[in-house]
Amino acid sequence: MGHLPNTLLAFIARFSIAAVFWKSGQTKIEGLAIDIVGGQFTLDMPRLSDNAVFLFKEEYKLPLLSPELGATLAALGEHILPIFILLGLATRLSALGLLGMTLVIQLFVYPDAYPTHGTWAAVLLYLMAHGPGKLSIDTWIARRCAA
Repeated sequence: MGHLPNTLLAFIARFSIAAVFWKSGQTKIEGLAIDIVGGQFTLDMPRLSDNAVFLFKEEYKLPLLSPELGATLAALGEHILPIFILLGLATRLSALGLLGMTLVIQLFVYPDAYPTHGTWAAVLLYLMAHGPGKLSIDTWIARRCAA
């Protein structure tokens, strides 16, 4: 097992954590639905769902942010950062962004969900420490810049 390549481990980590956050982001919007595994594709103009704003107002109650702003930022982060991580683009920075979201969720929203959030944090920290592996845009850019 010690000979498993980082590229394989990093790709599995990237795909898995991207899916977790992407699927969560999909619950916050209407009009755009992309689920390659489930075969669901709706390509209309995305808009924030009323349910997302309701959850941020009534259940999540984040300090310092209005429910509308919190829901918008979460929906954007849960769509943009997973795409970057899946592509291996700005992987470490994107993982840091998702780790920040994970910490906010753990501390302010679902403090009893530490087993789940700990797993997410471990995957994100792995990507931050070891990078995206060879099958990534980051590696392609690094090779182009070194040449």
